[in-house]
Amino acid sequence: MKLKQLIFTLSVMVIIAVAAVFFINDGIQFGASNETPPSSSGEDVDVPEVLLDDDELMEKFETALTTIENNYVSEVERTKLVEGAISGMVETLEDPFSDYMDVESAANFQESLSSHFEGIGAEVGMVDGYVSIISPMRESPAERAGLLPNDAIVEIDGESIEGYSVNEAVQLIRGEGGTDVTLTIQRGEQGEPFDVTIERDRIQVDAVRADTFEADGQLIGRLEITSFSEDVGSQFEELLQELEDEGIDGLIVDVRNNPGGYLDGAQNIGNLIIPENNPIVQIEHSNGSIESYESDLDDRKPYPIVGLINESSASASEILAAALKESGGYDLVGNTTFGKGTVQKSIRMTDGSALKITTDRWLTAGGNTIDQDGVEPTVEVDQPDYFYSVALSIEEAFEQDQVSDQIGRAQSMLEGLGYEVGRTDGYFDDQTESAITEFQETHDLDVNGQLDEDTAQMIQEEIRAHIRDVENDAQLNRAIELAAEQAS
Repeated sequence: MKLKQLIFTLSVMVIIAVAAVFFINDGIQFGASNETPPSSSGEDVDVPEVLLDDDELMEKFETALTTIENNYVSEVERTKLVEGAISGMVETLEDPFSDYMDVESAANFQESLSSHFEGIGAEVGMVDGYVSIISPMRESPAERAGLLPNDAIVEIDGESIEGYSVNEAVQLIRGEGGTDVTLTIQRGEQGEPFDVTIERDRIQVDAVRADTFEADGQLIGRLEITSFSEDVGSQFEELLQELEDEGIDGLIVDVRNNPGGYLDGAQNIGNLIIPENNPIVQIEHSNGSIESYESDLDDRKPYPIVGLINESSASASEILAAALKESGGYDLVGNTTFGKGTVQKSIRMTDGSALKITTDRWLTAGGNTIDQDGVEPTVEVDQPDYFYSVALSIEEAFEQDQVSDQIGRAQSMLEGLGYEVGRTDGYFDDQTESAITEFQETHDLDVNGQLDEDTAQMIQEEIRAHIRDVENDAQLNRAIELAAEQAS
């Protein structure tokens, strides 16, 4: 070895040795240890697991806390450190439905289960590592914007949310009614992310709504459950009595686009319609014991019941749907539900923050698990494609020979409205221009054959009205038809 290299090497060794002594004397061992250092060859090294008792674990936590407070280069707040530690504990569960909520998040969560709140009207959770839409509420801004279950949110107002918790994302999504929020959505593994701008609104939660339909001389009632909020059971009971007083011949229980809510809400409704004291739900506790909840109803209702479900029916909605199918022997019409088979409890802390953690698994009335699988319909019916259209967001007008996802969405909507578009792949051709021109003429718009902002807005208004028209609701019409057949 050359002399200069030798001197340099010895100098580095002296510096390292001095640094090691300094850190050891300061009470923190960095760069010095009596243990064998990790292998630098890239091979895994077996490190013996050290088991600590409860006291030692708490001592370890306290040591880490005080070490950071006393030695970190900048001043830190103990409250933030503790909250970060709690969040970290919850993250290790790798459970998309468990979360730590700070004071503000806990208040917002509680508000979302009440009769009204401000936001976009969607349940949000962690799916495959992404903050995602679990279920948009019926007739909410989120539903009108075309958001679907499992839509991954990758940006909020142009800012990446990679690494954000659900509650951190929710804080950005929620806001005062009348203000806008732009979500960048990744739908499935294929395709490019796209932006959806949503105007927040005051979400009024009427947990249950009732209406009736005439079919083949039969009066069919429908109870649409939009959310399992605190008083959903009493609302259902009151409206059911009103329908029965009208003399209904059949009943439809509609839990489509219902993100769930309180477990006892599903149990309370089950007590009113699940016959012959059959199970409504079974709860599997953390110790492995299973508790069954049976209906209070002795006799079967004197009319047929049909359930309505779709991929946005989640949690308590699935409990009720499964009970209708397995304990009641009733038909379910629609699409397979979301597949959330766990129960969460919100545990309040003294400062108003809360832990929302999964405490139990729920099994269907027949003892089956639906987690990630969902409840399957007995009569599968798909809605037309335009029911799932994403809202248009037009900044500059599109014209012939251009290609865009926005054009494709508009083509799909126009096709649903009865216009002959010929394609929905996003390429703006002659036939697309003809369809847009015809639409503009029909709706007294500026006839330019372009997909401009005014035209896009009118297309969306028309498609929303089309979707709200029960005559175009294929699932509801099949349920009415089925109930009328069974009532005859």
